Order: sequence, then C-alpha cells, then structure tokens
Amino acid sequence: MNGSSTLRPPWADVSIIGIAGSSGSGKSTLSHAIVSKLNLPWVVILSMDSFYKTLSPESHRKAFLNEYDFDAPDAIDFDVLVERLRDLKAGKRAEIPVYSFEKHARVDKTTTIYSPHVLVLEGIFALYDPKVMDLLDMKIFCEADADTCLSRRTQVLRDVRDRGRDIDGIIKQWFSFVKPNFEKYVDPQRKVADIIVPRGVENQVAMSMVVQFIQQKLLEKSSRHRAALTELEIAAESEPLSDRVVILPQTSQLHGMNTIIRNIDTDSEDFIFYFDRFATLLVEQALNNIPFAPVQITTPQGYQYAGLRARGQVSAVILLRGGAALEAGLRRVIPDCQTGRVLIQSNVRTGEPELHYLVLPRDIDAHEAVLLLDAQMSSGGSALMAVQVLADHGVRPERIVLATYSAGRIGLHRLTTVFPGIAVVVGNLERDVEERWVERRYFRC
Repeated sequence: MNGSSTLRPPWADVSIIGIAGSSGSGKSTLSHAIVSKLNLPWVVILSMDSFYKTLSPESHRKAFLNEYDFDAPDAIDFDVLVERLRDLKAGKRAEIPVYSFEKHARVDKTTTIYSPHVLVLEGIFALYDPKVMDLLDMKIFCEADADTCLSRRTQVLRDVRDRGRDIDGIIKQWFSFVKPNFEKYVDPQRKVADIIVPRGVENQVAMSMVVQFIQQKLLEKSSRHRAALTELEIAAESEPLSDRVVILPQTSQLHGMNTIIRNIDTDSEDFIFYFDRFATLLVEQALNNIPFAPVQITTPQGYQYAGLRARGQVSAVILLRGGAALEAGLRRVIPDCQTGRVLIQSNVRTGEPELHYLVLPRDIDAHEAVLLLDAQMSSGGSALMAVQVLADHGVRPERIVLATYSAGRIGLHRLTTVFPGIAVVVGNLERDVEERWVERRYFRC
C-alpha cells in the first residue's frame, strides 16, 4: 500500500486452506462442506484443475487418446498458481485461468477472484509444491481407500458430463496414471498435512477443528484492523489536515444552498434540485485536480486561443449508495463519463468494512484520473477501503480524487495518512460522527 502509514484491508492476507488427496477421495465434497459450515459470504473454492498447463500438439493428441498423464506434477503450472495465490495474499485481484477438459486447453477468458477472506485450494497436488505450501495457513489431506476412490471415479457423472470422457478412458487412465502416481506423488503429502481427514465429510470432529481454526484467524485479522483504525484516529487529534484536502469556500451562494439542503422543512423537489447544484460544484472543483495539457484552438472570430484540454480519460466510481446522489452533478459536468460502482458496508458485529459489490470501468488502471464519489464521510472506513479496491485494480492513489458533500476531520486524516497522494474535495467539514442523512432525503427512503 502506498503511503506513510499502512492499513491492511480485512481481505488482505487471505486465509488459504489447502486440501489434497487422491482423485475421488472427496476433496471437493469436503471443501463445499467446510464452506457451508463457515456460513460466510467471502469464501472461495479454487480448484487446481484451473492450472493445467497448455499442451503441446503431441501432448494434446495423447490427451484425446487418454494417454496423457494429467496426474503427474508436471501437468500443473505451479508458477502461475503461486503468482495468483501471492496476489490474493496481498489483497490484489487475481485472474484465474479457465481450463476446458473437452478441448484439453485453456480458453481465452479468465475468472476474477478478489477480496475473499478465506480461499480453499483443492487438488491432488495442493500440498506438493514448497512455494504453495509457504502460502497455506492450514494443510489438509483427505483420505480414502483406493477401491472407494475408483468407485467414485467410475460413477462418471462428473467426468462424462463435464469432461467429455467415456468409461473405458476413465478406467484406462486410472490404472495407467492415477493409481501409480497416487503412490508416488499424492500419498507422501500426508506427511506434511496439519490434519488428515479420513471418511471426508462424515468426520465431524475434523470438520469442527478446521472451521474453528479459520474462525480464529478471521477474528485476529478483524482485531488488527480495528486497532489500526484506532491508532489513526488518535493521531488525527493533534495533526493538521493534509494540503491535498480542499474545502469549498463558504461563499454566500454556497451558504444559501446549504441553508435549503439542511432545512428539515425543505420539500423533496427543492432538496434534490439544490443538492444537484451543490454536487455540480463539487465535481467541477474535483476536476481542478486532474492534469491538463495545452492546446491551440481557433475561435469563431478567427483568433488563436491558448487553451487547455484534459490530458487523458476521466472516469468515476460511485460509492453506494450515498455516492449515487452526486451522479446527477457528475453528468452535468461530464455527460459521457464512464462509471463504476462499489458497495462497502460495515459489519454490524465487528464494525469492519466489507466489500459486497464491485463493478469498475474497463481499463480503469489506464485512466488519467478517477473520481470517487460519496455523499458523506465520517470515520473514513468505507472511503479507505474503496481507495484500496481501486489501488488493488491498478489505479495509483495520486490519480484518485474523492468528492463528498461532508466529511469529518478524523475520516479525512485517516484517508490522507494512509494514501497521502489522494486529493479530496469536501463541501462541508462536519463533526467526526454524523449519521448518513443525505441519501435518505435524496432518495426519499
């Protein structure tokens, strides 16, 4: 994270649980059972099947004849797997390859994983590679006898339907590759496992141990996050605001609009009209922070005019739901602006921010400036995480401009301490703790 201080988001340092075992041992079933018992929305199962290597023409031919060894470590692209796991550990976005077993090749598209609190990595070699092992928080070996594994495999529901195989091919691969490679490569992983789970999902004691371990890890991360926020809050009491924070000059016009906006007796139509005017001023002021380049134009009178033009593309991200109240002002200033949306809400139990929804403009990392819009900011927790989300998707903080109707000193200090490069435009400096009333009045609910 850029900045003189650090604040790791709750989804950084994701807890990664590795589950290895023979083909047909019940790894996938165990993984889904763990996810179900955790009952959390931010748990992802990642299959190592996604990381099969792209095959050479000869290997491709053998694959269709069931003569290619998919059950040897050399078939897995461990370098790409480790790179993606490291991205997730750092709280960054990871693009996961998609492998087609019908075509025996990777397809062009990828699957994006971002911000899980727990990742379950399952595959026959989940505990094989030392670089992968270094990233695991818990190592599980799923144990089942060979006859059980073969009977599950030859049930062929998954293989025949999803992978385009026939029963003869499955049995051929079992005796040619799966069984001998289990003894050579898979079974030795038992020795490095933290816990061996015989009988899979039927082993309730083992299941409870795994779930309790993950819950404890999440609690520890939550405590560290809240402690870091408190530390930033204490520092805000004695330090001045960053010179990157601009508070709109309280002109008579602005004071008059605030009088109407804040008046409890103002009807909805007038509130929306004057808030949209105020939002337009905010966005216009925010655009003073984007880079411009000189340009010569010809006026209708035929004169040359030394003008300025925005140097690159400007996009906006709406911090839901309050930021949507500033969208009309945004459209008045930049009618064709690309916009994204992010929803971050505080957990009612822990108080820490949680990412619920994310859609960003295409190629946002290449845009010259990104406006981040929110109606109000008090503690700064949601704004901090929103900026971190943008940073994780390649947007440099110095290219981000936050525009908000009102903000508290503590929230502003937290944000600019962690991200000193960010610019902030504030309509009104308010108390540090203020309920979010703007969105209720603007959206009438």
